[in-house]
Amino acid sequence: MSPAGKGATAAVAGVAAFAVVAFVGSAPEYEEATASPFPTVGVLMADGRHWCTASVVDSPKGNVVATAAHCVAPEGVDGETGDVAHDGMAIGELSFAPAFTGAGAGRQPLGRWKVRSIHVDERWSKWGEDTADYAFLTVEPDKDGRSLQDVVGRDQAPIPDWTSGYERDVTVVGYPESDRNPRNEPVSCTTRTSHDEDDPDMLYISCPGFWTGTSGSPWVADRGGPGAPGRLIGVLSGGDTDVDSTAALFDVRARKLYERAVRG
Repeated sequence: MSPAGKGATAAVAGVAAFAVVAFVGSAPEYEEATASPFPTVGVLMADGRHWCTASVVDSPKGNVVATAAHCVAPEGVDGETGDVAHDGMAIGELSFAPAFTGAGAGRQPLGRWKVRSIHVDERWSKWGEDTADYAFLTVEPDKDGRSLQDVVGRDQAPIPDWTSGYERDVTVVGYPESDRNPRNEPVSCTTRTSHDEDDPDMLYISCPGFWTGTSGSPWVADRGGPGAPGRLIGVLSGGDTDVDSTAALFDVRARKLYERAVRG
């Protein structure tokens, strides 16, 4: 699902493959990453509010996060970039809170990390192609120079997989918005992917609980726990209900975006 439900695609006003946002301070101390079952997954925030789900992906500098393109860029139409999100709201300044949890404003046990740059495929930002509904973000180090991946655990972040097939056993983790999830706890499902019947180029799973706010949730194959974080093959893009979810399968074009994020 999108930030406000995809069917009605949400995004940020003013598309760009690269964006800079204002500084968001990290917490001075962090809790143990092992206290969370999914320390690399968290809430993508816009102006401090829950907007989508995102996750750390393994990278050389430990500073890359994956999410859905519609969470960070307007859907393009007929070669033209969009202007605003579907509801007319600008998404605002982005930050990422891994292992977010707790009622009300919630806790950010592993800090809140400033998003420095956004990398989105033009197939999404100009044409609105669902098969390009993924994005890679780079985040700033904390005030002590530590990388995001160092804090969540170097051996916890899944490795991106650019050549996956459509039938894989995956674990999908996401954060529904608080109206459906008042304690702000992640939901997860381990199941097998298949081709989406309506769009065979998209991945499909059937799992309950993936309401609004779970867009960008990672789809991780071969996950085996700490030290065996698995392979990231896509992120949740859409679905008509909380049970039916789709994802764009990572491919060589996704790899190019990731490599731009790594350089960024």
